[in-house]
Amino acid sequence: MKRAIILAGGLGTRLRPYTTVIPKPLVPIDDKPILEIVIKQLKEHGFEHITLAVNHKADLIKAYFQDGNNLGVKIDYTYEEKKLGTMGPLKLVQDLPENFLIMNGDIITDLNFSEFFNLHLTKNKIFTISSTERTSFIDYGVLEVEDSILTKMNEKPIFSHLVSMGIYCAKKEILSYIPENTLFGFDRLMEALISADENPYVATHKGEWLDIGRPEDYEHACKKYKG
Repeated sequence: MKRAIILAGGLGTRLRPYTTVIPKPLVPIDDKPILEIVIKQLKEHGFEHITLAVNHKADLIKAYFQDGNNLGVKIDYTYEEKKLGTMGPLKLVQDLPENFLIMNGDIITDLNFSEFFNLHLTKNKIFTISSTERTSFIDYGVLEVEDSILTKMNEKPIFSHLVSMGIYCAKKEILSYIPENTLFGFDRLMEALISADENPYVATHKGEWLDIGRPEDYEHACKKYKG
């Protein structure tokens, strides 16, 4: 039984006013909460044991998903009494298998989760990151200056970057890099792994990826999945 840890404790501040009353994982896309869509996708790829790391409005999330029986999966929960960041909540999970998937609870993607998990096993890395390309637009004329003299002018440049999709696979060994009861994010874990010469593997996904925490991505998802 493959295991997935879904980080579902965020405040959803970028999605206000939607998240004023309900937690971000329960914000609907058409007639289903984002998190329900994520869980059903994971089930399709063989992840039948799912742990929800909750905090903000945790009771509402628990009341909706309960033990997961209605979705055909096993769901259990960890609750952080204070903010632990993206990786800190992993220290609360008592029964992690040797390899498992971690993801944010507000991601809509066509990523093949089982292929990604199998790639992680094949590469035998301590941590694997799913990445995608994002384009940034600068609405200004960007100046390159040396000694107060303009040397080059870039009018409204466009930059492309590989970014983390908020979806990862990991070995249980990463727990030794995460402190107890401490705010500890993805960035700090990456710094720790790189310093220890345990550089993560990065897999590039060229398909759909929507970060529902971003209002523009949420609106796009609502239009695409309507009806």
